[in-house]
Amino acid sequence: MIIDWIDIPKVKNPKGNIAILEGDTLPFEVRRVYYLYDVPSGARRGGHAHKTLQQVLIAVSGSFDVVLKNGKTTQRITLNRPDKGLIISHNTWRELENFSSGAVCLVLASEPYDETEYIRSYKEFLKFIS
Repeated sequence: MIIDWIDIPKVKNPKGNIAILEGDTLPFEVRRVYYLYDVPSGARRGGHAHKTLQQVLIAVSGSFDVVLKNGKTTQRITLNRPDKGLIISHNTWRELENFSSGAVCLVLASEPYDETEYIRSYKEFLKFIS
């Protein structure tokens, strides 16, 4: 499995940095934005795949792990930098875990919410990609 990243352009300033997401910074047009926060210790998020939707995940605060599976390999990535975005393509199973206290996960998605786009069973995911 190949992990794709985006480097988020930033403007450094002694008063605080500014991260900029515009134009061709992202590999798709953003159609939905949401974020996860106040995730309880030990809780897991995700546990699904998308049929066509793509996402970029950014740890805007704190850290968390992303476990990616493609049916053959599994990779664990720790997100902990607000200037790095993890690109997750369609047909990739994802699980988010090990959220630090105060962690915020920003999600930029290529499509609006559509429940029919989700594959929520790993067994069904394996059937879908085969």
